[in-house]
Amino acid sequence: MISKLAIVGGTHGNEFTGIYLLKKWQRELSLIERSSFSTETLFANPNAYSENKRYVDHDLNRCFEQAQLEDDSLNSKEQVRAKEINELLGPKGNPRVDFIIDLHTTTSNMGPTLLLTKKGTFYNQLAAYVTQKMPQVIVSCDEDHKANSEHHFLSSIAMDSVMVEVGPVPQSVLRQDVFEQSEEMTMHILDFIELYNNNQVPQLPETVSAYRFIESITLPLNEDGSRNGMIHKDIQDKDFTEIKTGQPLFTTFDGEVICYEGEKTLYGSFINEAAYYDNNLAMSLLEKITLHTYSD
Repeated sequence: MISKLAIVGGTHGNEFTGIYLLKKWQRELSLIERSSFSTETLFANPNAYSENKRYVDHDLNRCFEQAQLEDDSLNSKEQVRAKEINELLGPKGNPRVDFIIDLHTTTSNMGPTLLLTKKGTFYNQLAAYVTQKMPQVIVSCDEDHKANSEHHFLSSIAMDSVMVEVGPVPQSVLRQDVFEQSEEMTMHILDFIELYNNNQVPQLPETVSAYRFIESITLPLNEDGSRNGMIHKDIQDKDFTEIKTGQPLFTTFDGEVICYEGEKTLYGSFINEAAYYDNNLAMSLLEKITLHTYSD
């Protein structure tokens, strides 16, 4: 039973969609209220928003490992804010809220993407329900075998959570289609939880196609760690399409084409995400999987 739910926006200060959705819902709370649970909103990183940046000192969405939250020597703006959010919604390990929906946007051509943070029948049914109502949604699983205390995302404060990730949209820009897709997906998530709480989940498709995170790969780098290339034009904007052996991935500045050499067909996401340039990350690689709606 999910009794208390929080919708978070502005975890990254230059992802405006979630921030302005919160403003809309705060003016009309009935849009996000449901009878079986209470809903609250949280503007996560107003400092970064006021400076029109993703973050001021550290990426807030990497500050929620239990060890970081308990380390008083970590005192950057985001590290302090993470501790404040943990007090507001948590504490992690024994949180006040049962479920978090964290709203994000991306510069990558990912469309409306539902990021599942855990495995299990509840998540499989949630994915089936959302994709039944909104067929253009892509389901992506960022699951691993870490203990929850080791996860660094804001949403890991709650025992259960999802992230709404929609793109493409430039940083610090609002696009109507991205705004509407983010809102629609959030409404379907809230509706599903209401049905789940009341044991009224309708008949759903037996399976759902999804993508599971394998690894992140970097842009071409010189020996000194400086950037030496860019995403190849043949894969730009091709999120969630097949990457087969021989697929061009990068072009170096001297004209060399670097191709995918793996034997297994994979798929890309967050391709050429602007926010990841500070770490020279080029894209995430994923495998295609099938979620079974009525089993783990």
